[in-house]
Amino acid sequence: MSAETNVKEYIAGLVTRARAAQAVAENFTQEQVDELMTAVVWDIVRDGPAQEISKLAVDESNMGNYESKYAKLMVKLKGALRDMRGEKSMGVIEVDDKKGIMKVAKPVGVVGGILPCTNPEATPVLKAIMSIKTRNAIILAPHPRTKKTNTLIVNIMRATLKQYGVPEDLVIGIEDPTLDSTTELMKQVDLVIATGGGALVKAAYSSGKPAYGVGQGNACVVVDETADLKDAANKIMRSKTFDHATSCSTENSLVVHESVYDELIKNLKAEGGYLVNAEEKAKLQQGMWVDGHLNGATIAQPVQTIATVSGLTIPEDRKFIMVEETGIGPDYPFSGEKLSMVVTIFKYGKDFQEAIDKVNAITNYHGRGHSCGIHSFNEDHILALSLQTKTSRIMVRQPQCLANSGAWTNGMPMTLSLGCGTWGGNISSDNITWRKLINVTWVSKPIDPVMPSDEELFGKLMKK
Repeated sequence: MSAETNVKEYIAGLVTRARAAQAVAENFTQEQVDELMTAVVWDIVRDGPAQEISKLAVDESNMGNYESKYAKLMVKLKGALRDMRGEKSMGVIEVDDKKGIMKVAKPVGVVGGILPCTNPEATPVLKAIMSIKTRNAIILAPHPRTKKTNTLIVNIMRATLKQYGVPEDLVIGIEDPTLDSTTELMKQVDLVIATGGGALVKAAYSSGKPAYGVGQGNACVVVDETADLKDAANKIMRSKTFDHATSCSTENSLVVHESVYDELIKNLKAEGGYLVNAEEKAKLQQGMWVDGHLNGATIAQPVQTIATVSGLTIPEDRKFIMVEETGIGPDYPFSGEKLSMVVTIFKYGKDFQEAIDKVNAITNYHGRGHSCGIHSFNEDHILALSLQTKTSRIMVRQPQCLANSGAWTNGMPMTLSLGCGTWGGNISSDNITWRKLINVTWVSKPIDPVMPSDEELFGKLMKK
């Protein structure tokens, strides 16, 4: 028997188990699924498991830091639970008597959850509770680099399900994942939710099954002349350094008005930023990119590690690195996504249109459709940025990576999967939540005719 056949049969076996579990879940009540997902989250975030998961995620991935991974469990999972509780995810979810329309929610079946090594701690739990909420079963395929973390999490969730007397196979994990097994999983499930790099998302869309993927990040944040510079610098630092910049939403570039440029740099230095000179910039570029590709030794690493790899010596108290840049595109790699605690700073002149044009150029190079932000109290600037950028979310006066996917202090839906719309090659520009895991049946009843006259439709055109 060939290795390919073995992989197909292995995945087919997992899918068969998941389908059997999902058939049982079809009969769950709304109260039951809400109770189950609440129990799952509690068994992950309570003292003991939360610390163990956070530590293993750092040790196994060698990315990010314990405090940030623990914070993600506490915020993203509790926040997602808050968003989902009390929401109808089955049966009649909407009635419009005026139009005679009733909408009925039903499961999609078996979901394939593809997971990144950058966020192995909260992502599998979030996808699992989204699946439970919608009476689906899910098979989780982790990155090989973080397979032990995923197995630990899956085992906790399965134990919770068993305790409540429901099929454990509502959540299944691939314990020894490979590229072939993940690819095969995407071919056999009913729906794919893929969080990861561009190649993975492309594979999801090529699997022959419906898929929600995420585009590349390269968040760009404008700081205009009305900004509270001290507040902006603090928020940029907090976002740039969170989990050593594993998030695709972290500030990769700043576009700063010339009148406040020097003062912002001063405030960023006060927050722990280190501004490289021209010679240091050349060394940093050589260290961070090898043969045109990001050097894995600098991705999501402590700032001192980045400096060492690049042959730099920076003070021990520095938290992130700042690079000044004027060009955008392949010849200027600092204008792209870096997945590291390095932020690139651009300057713009008096016309705010120049800032918008720079944001569009930067995100068109990397991160089309993903995100941008602005530190401003000028509502005209905020509106102009909103209207003229090809981005799916814009954070106003917020730490970008802490806000994009939902926070206690904004109304964004809590998630760890961010659609980038057609700009980024995605089917959705939404924050991907449980609402993407249902099929909806529209039930239509007859109503009194609603037929406008030609005069109502065409008005003055009829007199020409």
